[in-house]
Amino acid sequence: MSLFPMFVVNQSETVIIERLGKFSRVGDTGINFLVPVLDGLKTIEYTEQVLNAAGEVVGRRKRRTSRMDLRESLLNFPAQDVITKDNVTIRIDAILYYRIMDPVKVAYAINDFTEAIEKLTQTTLRNVVGELELDETLSSRDFINSRIREVVDNVTDNWGIDVTRVELQDIEPPPRIAQTMELQMTAERQKRAEILEAEGTKSAAKLRAEGERDAAIASAEGEAQSLIRRAEGAARARELEAEAEAIAINKIKAAVGDENLVQYLIALRYLDTLPKVANSSGSKVFIPYEATGVLGSLGSLQELLKDDNRK
Repeated sequence: MSLFPMFVVNQSETVIIERLGKFSRVGDTGINFLVPVLDGLKTIEYTEQVLNAAGEVVGRRKRRTSRMDLRESLLNFPAQDVITKDNVTIRIDAILYYRIMDPVKVAYAINDFTEAIEKLTQTTLRNVVGELELDETLSSRDFINSRIREVVDNVTDNWGIDVTRVELQDIEPPPRIAQTMELQMTAERQKRAEILEAEGTKSAAKLRAEGERDAAIASAEGEAQSLIRRAEGAARARELEAEAEAIAINKIKAAVGDENLVQYLIALRYLDTLPKVANSSGSKVFIPYEATGVLGSLGSLQELLKDDNRK
């Protein structure tokens, strides 16, 4: 049987060993021995939070222990009232993550380090939020988290504790302010919906106008092309008609001669016009005086053609 008391330090735990009431060494993981009467374990005091099944703080109690947990731990602060820069009281629920880095400082530099961290965090939270207005507080969680962690970590370094993260779980404005904010949010959403609807109507009208314009341009271009084609066709028809008439006149000229050609053509025009006059709706038809001369010319042409045939 060993004369020296023996104890085991678990992984991620540590103890402070004192000799005659003065710091001697930090216990290593595994088996450690104490010299009777001379050596003893340093006892530290801290405040432990009592949580319910939902993770809410329902109580606090003091504890004394000789073993320190080196793992990252959590402090869940109860919600507290904080006044913003524009004098609005809000309730903020925050949590803090920390890790013991120097057990010796934790044992000798601070008494009840968990309560000290909690009070320091709450004070820093009030100072940071007090510099911000309500709207900035609601929209600047990352800034508040980083600012609190920076301030608290600078202080807790002297206690051998490293603050790793600070998170704001909930920011609860007063019911009256919450109702006003909800109405404001509803109005903003309605405004955005109306703006989107107006922009959609505007875009639709613009597209319809562009479509009607393009259709009108295409229709006008098609009509213009159609008119051009019809005009070209009519011109070509007149050219062909004129060519055919020229050929017919040349043949008539060859048959009746140059001196009788004019009288012959005039007689043909009279003969073409008389049926139209006869078919008119009037009850009386007047034959122009010059028609007798034309008819006489036709008789002369008839005789001329007979003479030609006899020859």
